[in-house]
Amino acid sequence: MKTRASALALGLSLLAGGTASAAYTDNVVRIGVLNDQSGLYVDIMGHGSIIAARMAVEDFGGKIGDTPIEVVAADNQNKADVGAAIAGKWYDAEGVDMIAEIANSSVALAVVEIAKQKNKVAIVSGSNTNRLTGDSCTPNHVHWAFDNYALANATAKAVVKQGGTSWFFITSDYAFGHDMEKQAGDIVKQAGGTVIGSVRAPLNSSDFASYLLQAQGSGAKVIGLANATADFTNTVKQGKEFGILAGGQQFAGLTVYLTDIDGLGLEAAQGTLLSVPFYWDLNDRTRKFANRFFERHGKMPTAYQASVYSQVTHYLKAVKALGSDADGRAVVAKMKELPTDDDAYGQGSVRVDGRKLHPMYLFQVKTPQESKRRWDYYKLVSTIPVEEAWKPLDPACSLVPKQ
Repeated sequence: MKTRASALALGLSLLAGGTASAAYTDNVVRIGVLNDQSGLYVDIMGHGSIIAARMAVEDFGGKIGDTPIEVVAADNQNKADVGAAIAGKWYDAEGVDMIAEIANSSVALAVVEIAKQKNKVAIVSGSNTNRLTGDSCTPNHVHWAFDNYALANATAKAVVKQGGTSWFFITSDYAFGHDMEKQAGDIVKQAGGTVIGSVRAPLNSSDFASYLLQAQGSGAKVIGLANATADFTNTVKQGKEFGILAGGQQFAGLTVYLTDIDGLGLEAAQGTLLSVPFYWDLNDRTRKFANRFFERHGKMPTAYQASVYSQVTHYLKAVKALGSDADGRAVVAKMKELPTDDDAYGQGSVRVDGRKLHPMYLFQVKTPQESKRRWDYYKLVSTIPVEEAWKPLDPACSLVPKQ
């Protein structure tokens, strides 16, 4: 009897151990930050996003019960094949349960499909493509931060309301630029404005003189910039030399980052209108998060970096509530069930198609006289509520209930 009792006790012990192992794979909750750490997007993502992920883990206590939480990181080099290879290795061999940020749309579209195949979790903020909640939606990923529709919609609709009723676009000549111009142009027209014309500039142009002259000659009240990073900053910088603002026209940036304005300086960037879901000086909670981030990074967080803090925080809440990280679909379902709330992005929710919902904000870049110090760059023009900010559910997404 004693032998049988010992055997039963050992069996129960092994069963308990097996259950714990199944609840948290490898007895660790492991998060991978997959982003650009050496290229075009390094300033808006890069090491700052890794810091943000680690801050979220620390604020969560570093553990779920007795299970530790770890953060690993890798550079996807903005290449789909590189990103996909890292994701596959992480999920299969290195115990990564969730991949965060995932810079570049081609990388993101590849990684979310891998997450679906392997029943893991992917949370995207480093890509703006609307396909992530459209024909490429999956039950294993969430799209955080913003997308092309939200950026175009928030900026174009609000600017038209402010009196910017006629537009001319300077557009980067590739898929991203074309999509931004189309979406913003459609919204301008729907809001009662007009699109006078547009011109397309090659990616990574250094000379925008001819494009600016066409925009200036159009007489449009607003020059919509369907470009990003260096193309955006070069357009605005050269626009100052051409007297765009002095002539009564206004730039509306459709994809603008805090680091762009820091690099440009307020003398060149002043007056530019832009929309984002996060600004470090928006309220007491964002300032609390941003000042802590600044102590580690030496710069204020971008909307992307703040998004990583937000998404990791909510992922951990879902895993804790579920009691497991083993079933990626179940974790994402729990993320959709729970309301979101953190110091970076505030309160929000995750929609059935995986779209993270929160307000968007229209800002105007301050004049040098209005700014009190470095990073004090924006003044709030208007808040775009959730019900107006985001693209309606896309029937192309298989997760959207059929009518």
